[in-house]
Amino acid sequence: MLSILGNMDLSAMVPSVYRASASMVLQTTALALAVFIVFKLIEFIYTIVRLERVYGKLPGPKTKHFFRGSFKEMPKDAEGRIMKFVEWANLYSKETGYYRIWANWTRPIIVICHPSSMKRILKTAEPKHVSGINGYLFLKPWLGDGLLISGGQKWARNRRLLTPAFHFEILKPYMNIYNKSADVLVKKLNRHVESGKSFEMFQNICLCTLDIILKCAFSYDVDIQEEGETHPYVQAVTDLSVTVTERFRHPHLLPDLTFYMSSLGRKFKKDCDFVHSVSENIIEKRRLALSQGGVESKKNLDFLDILLTAKDDNGEGLSTLDIRSEVDTFLFEGHDTTASAISWILYSLAKHPEYQEKCQEEIDGVLEGRDSDDLLWSDLQDLEYLTMCIKEGMRLHAPVAIVGRQTTKEMDMGGWTMPKNTNISVNIWALHHNEDVWGKDHFEYVPDRFTRDNVAKMDPYQFVPFSGGPRNCIGQNFAMNEEKTVLSKLLYNFTFRLDPDHVVKKRLAAVMRAENGIMMFAERRKH
Repeated sequence: MLSILGNMDLSAMVPSVYRASASMVLQTTALALAVFIVFKLIEFIYTIVRLERVYGKLPGPKTKHFFRGSFKEMPKDAEGRIMKFVEWANLYSKETGYYRIWANWTRPIIVICHPSSMKRILKTAEPKHVSGINGYLFLKPWLGDGLLISGGQKWARNRRLLTPAFHFEILKPYMNIYNKSADVLVKKLNRHVESGKSFEMFQNICLCTLDIILKCAFSYDVDIQEEGETHPYVQAVTDLSVTVTERFRHPHLLPDLTFYMSSLGRKFKKDCDFVHSVSENIIEKRRLALSQGGVESKKNLDFLDILLTAKDDNGEGLSTLDIRSEVDTFLFEGHDTTASAISWILYSLAKHPEYQEKCQEEIDGVLEGRDSDDLLWSDLQDLEYLTMCIKEGMRLHAPVAIVGRQTTKEMDMGGWTMPKNTNISVNIWALHHNEDVWGKDHFEYVPDRFTRDNVAKMDPYQFVPFSGGPRNCIGQNFAMNEEKTVLSKLLYNFTFRLDPDHVVKKRLAAVMRAENGIMMFAERRKH
């Protein structure tokens, strides 16, 4: 039977009407597909023409590579790429306070880099904080819909609920934690002093600030500084921030489909799952503790207590996912940004021993006659010169270099109406190196820029290390207090100098990092 069927022409058994029908279906499908492709091609060409008409005449680089846009002009090295933003700012933004670049697939981005344009964008909370082009959507699987990313009514509600966590009465008791965590760091650096060898400072600071945020915000006490870089949470956060930046630079990784199929995407997913598990563990332990003893049993409330107990006007609190998102956001922002700031400030002071010595004299004067090198809450206001050095360090190095926004409506930019859904790069790095604002010596470390008299003359949107306007950093007082305390402890105990055999280069990730670390020598001071 099988042999008979094998010799038969089976196509002859299919009625011709069915064969014709199948052929028509294929032809119709092919025609529909062709029409769809042509339609999409026309739509794409129309979009390019429209974008060119709206944005093409704005000042900015002319390069418009289809896949890489203006980034085709970017140098290959990490530091060269961020320097390009400054070059473009000082070349193209003199008249407008902003310039235009083309991103991947010929999409325009408006780069804000002058106080006048900063004021227009940052003074309102209306522009969305989320955009695939500026990279915030890439952070969402990691940080969720927390204060950094959320917008509209949700952001406004959560901001109100979380503001009490940063009241000075909540911040005061943290001084004890700042001092104790800095003591651990001092102990670690003493080992390097004894060895006489240079050591990498950035990661040591990062571990210290992570120790501080875990204890201050979550009362979570682990020996993370001694565990060092091998601690999986430290490595995961570092890898996540670098991955987000790398994804943005490669057009083929922008779609989720291709990103999560790549080894980089799979690693990102694994790291997200891990940091979420750490957050959930912290939250669950606190829920259990509160259920057993209640908030009233604690002498000092922390950030997590307020997260778990906060209620809005309708008596509703934050959802479990909201709480995790805020915990992930503050674990990241609460240690990585301050670590960057402290490390780069210390780098500048080590590079300029005359300023380091002036800071040490001021700190010595504040601590004179005491049995301990611990700072008190009341001491913070007396560290005037150190504060100048901190601010100049954050200007020069911009720990958070770029903030992304997307307009939700048309905006007047002074002679040009910016359309709805325009992607904006609030480039703090370029603002802080705008020669029309800071002078030709903007790459020099000059703490006297921040004397009281000079600060009084500044535009409020000239220096925005914590962003500005309604969406400024909710934890900026926490960060400044931490920076003053940790730097005071270090400078009281040591004198730092850079390793001349190590070249320090910047690398822009979620925060400003050092590509190969910051190598230093430390010498124990005598008191």
